[in-house]
Amino acid sequence: MKMKFYKYQGAGNDFVIVDNRKEGINHHNPAFIAKICDRRFGVGGDGMMFLQDKPGYDFEMVYYNSDGQPSSMCGNGGRCIVAFAHDLGVIQGETNFLAVDGEHYAKISDSGTWVSLQMIDVDVIKNDGEDYVLNTGSPHYVHLTSGLNQQNMFEEGRKIRYNDVYREEGINVNFVEDKGNYLFVRTYERGVEDETYACGTGVTAVALAMAKHRQTIGTISTPIKVLGGDLNIRFDYDGKRFYNIYLEGPAKKVFEGNINV
Repeated sequence: MKMKFYKYQGAGNDFVIVDNRKEGINHHNPAFIAKICDRRFGVGGDGMMFLQDKPGYDFEMVYYNSDGQPSSMCGNGGRCIVAFAHDLGVIQGETNFLAVDGEHYAKISDSGTWVSLQMIDVDVIKNDGEDYVLNTGSPHYVHLTSGLNQQNMFEEGRKIRYNDVYREEGINVNFVEDKGNYLFVRTYERGVEDETYACGTGVTAVALAMAKHRQTIGTISTPIKVLGGDLNIRFDYDGKRFYNIYLEGPAKKVFEGNINV
């Protein structure tokens, strides 16, 4: 059979998306997902998503990493599936949808290309030496560094992701360089097992960790540059808890097509 798919990207984080409200595609198949996400033998993507009906919500987001395994929350994937739902006419300017980490609210611009996605509240940030560990829907490690452009993210990220502490459950590893008026972030993602052009839950984790690092409280807006473009994180921080957290950035359709499955 032929499967209709759509390719979306959010700051270079790219995803294959399927409207599964009527198709009834059985996607609990790691080999199938991994083949679709393969950049040489499939469509290619950092992950694959299925938009499905869910009572009480506008839709449900079901997300898989490019290795075919079910994943924790993907922030840029969430923004892209909101843009997809908007393009399909499932939603208009606002939405409430269900993801693996619970309910999410999102707002999309009139142009349909800029999405603000509310993330889960965070009240725990742990230290690993001078670095930070937290969960923003997915587990993240944040390391402050310099000369980030010259670093090998594949090698440096794997060292942390596969060390004795994090090897079993895995962790996403974010390197951040403070550029003064913005943060430059590069991320090694578990499940992809490589650097990606952007990571939504990752830049969210970085922004929160840096607020704690700088001991800044109040309503905060943090511009972030990644390899794939510009993102923004805004949130409230009272010194103990982070809330009203929004991941904001572009989400655009790249192309659509059909593939034999």
